[in-house]
Amino acid sequence: MNVFVLLYNSGTDKEGIHSIELKGRTIVLMFEDKDDATRYCGLLEAQDFPLPTVEMINIDEIKDFCINLDYECKLVEKNFVPKTAEDRLLISPPQKNLEVENWERDNKNNRDIDLNTIKENLEKLL
Repeated sequence: MNVFVLLYNSGTDKEGIHSIELKGRTIVLMFEDKDDATRYCGLLEAQDFPLPTVEMINIDEIKDFCINLDYECKLVEKNFVPKTAEDRLLISPPQKNLEVENWERDNKNNRDIDLNTIKENLEKLL
């Protein structure tokens, strides 16, 4: 099965994959529908995040990638409807992002995420 992921600097030696941090875990988003992935990119751009590209890839490759790096992966199914504040992060990016150039260092330093802050930020979007 193929899914769509969001890549930064696609095809370069600085290529990276879009992920979110939740409860100290790095989660790679996989979209079942290309339009959903493209919409998510638009939301990232609207929040002044670096703009990724939508790339199709085999789901098993992403799962292996995540296992090797101790990441999690989440499939955002077509017509996904969030039921919790955490689910909302699968269809709408958080307001804060890690610097692309420093993501490895920042990832190690920002393991503690305050779920209440995330919830408050998401409620502000409504």
